[in-house]
Amino acid sequence: MNERVYVFLDESGNLDFSPKGTRYFVLTSVSMKRPFEINDALDSYRYRYIESGANIEYFHCYQDRKAVRDVVFGLISTHIESMQIDYIVVDKTRIPLAIQDGARFYPAMLGFLLAPVMQIETSEENNREVIVITDTIPVNRRRRNVEKAIRTTLASALPGIRFRVLHHQSRSHYGLQIADYCSWAIYRRHMTGDTAHFAQIYPAIRNAINLP
Repeated sequence: MNERVYVFLDESGNLDFSPKGTRYFVLTSVSMKRPFEINDALDSYRYRYIESGANIEYFHCYQDRKAVRDVVFGLISTHIESMQIDYIVVDKTRIPLAIQDGARFYPAMLGFLLAPVMQIETSEENNREVIVITDTIPVNRRRRNVEKAIRTTLASALPGIRFRVLHHQSRSHYGLQIADYCSWAIYRRHMTGDTAHFAQIYPAIRNAINLP
């Protein structure tokens, strides 16, 4: 199991470059190896929450109640040594017009984020494959072309590195839900200055990129 590294990806903010869009776009990766011990803790909490009379299918930071959010961040903090967090924050107001199209922008930012992540992970002894799992790509238009651009971008940035990119819905992996929580904490720190939950994930932050 230790021969494979899983990299779970999520984003906060949107790809709207008009005045109505968010100022920042955050792309976050959480790297973990099996066994994912935090999964049992999250599973136990979710079922206890259901048994209390609630209806919860999966965790989603923005939608979850504050009480739920606090517990999940607490569980992430407890298991923080089992993960590595890397992220990129983009100030969209300073991005050149030429790459403001989401179908170009998203793969480019993914390449910026993942190139150092995957080079680090594949340099570790016994790590022979990186499995990247993203939530549904946030570019509805030309989605297939975007997926192809992602593979092309990563293959170009990471010659000789064995990897796979899978696109799954966040409810299918606790890893994606953890990435969602981490991305929300990072985004909130930049948007509002609230660092409470950012402080809980800070010990696992390995690389932070601010663009431009």
